[in-house]
Amino acid sequence: MTATADAPIDTPLPSDLEGLSYQETLRVLSEASVHQHFDAFLDIAWDSPEFEVVPNDPRWVLPEIDSLGGTEWYRSLPLERQIEIGQYRLANIMKVGLQFEQVLIGGIMSHLIPMGNNRAEFRYSTHEVTEECHHTQMFQEGVNRIGVDVKGGPGWFIKIAPFLCLAGGPLPNIFFFGILAGEEPIDYLQKSVLRSGHQLHPIVERVMQIHVAEEARHIGFAHTYLVERSKDYGRLQRFGLSLAYPVIMRVLCDVIMKPTRQMQKDLGIPKSVMREVYWRSPKSQKLLRDTFGDVRMLAEELGLMNRASRLVWRALGIDGQPSRFRSEPKSAAV
Repeated sequence: MTATADAPIDTPLPSDLEGLSYQETLRVLSEASVHQHFDAFLDIAWDSPEFEVVPNDPRWVLPEIDSLGGTEWYRSLPLERQIEIGQYRLANIMKVGLQFEQVLIGGIMSHLIPMGNNRAEFRYSTHEVTEECHHTQMFQEGVNRIGVDVKGGPGWFIKIAPFLCLAGGPLPNIFFFGILAGEEPIDYLQKSVLRSGHQLHPIVERVMQIHVAEEARHIGFAHTYLVERSKDYGRLQRFGLSLAYPVIMRVLCDVIMKPTRQMQKDLGIPKSVMREVYWRSPKSQKLLRDTFGDVRMLAEELGLMNRASRLVWRALGIDGQPSRFRSEPKSAAV
């Protein structure tokens, strides 16, 4: 049965999973997926009058916590222009999320093809794929309702995305790093927006609520999977992965968070604003570091933090203290 429209998903907390084996943890997550989940077309009131997209609706104005929405350039624009940019940006974020979900679905299925019988990993993974399929429907319907013909990620990412799916079989560690690189920034940004109290259009708010709720399980699985895999890392493999991990995170972060060249052109975003927001100002640099707190925590747990890899994290601007616990809220101080 699906969760009700206002009820949060009852996702097991890390404390609920302590002491469980890998296979037992996956069974707990699978049961949670069975008993509480969302359907893209049952749990969003798409045809409700409240969800209608109407002209000059101020709820499309970007929140100040958004990188672009918090700039002086954006806040100085006429309301009509702020709404137009807000609709484009929010629709494009959904489209990028959709594209990442498609890569995840393809990669997981590639990963599962040779898997043997009686594996809890198979069952939970297919639960996750089912939920991600609903997310793709939810994101695409959101884009369609907003009515902006956005392209999503940059051209290079869209071209290589089908090939990234193939990594799920032969390169599972790299593939799951990529999964986290796609899920963590979106999850962090959506939680930050929801916590900000900014009034959002109901389409955006409901999509975010559902995505955050179910992604908690998906990110938890990726963390658990990588911890289990890390037990078999050899010395050279661990060192190589320690260098690849932050690079994958940083590259895919830009795919999600940074407006593409097409978006910059369509919206007339000045180059000076792009330089400030991505990622030269102290505020934007702090946002970039904060986004990867949970990722750094996992890197410590996987044994992927060493002298060389720390230099890579610092060079990429995503170093800092690891989170003390998942989804730890970050200080607003720069």
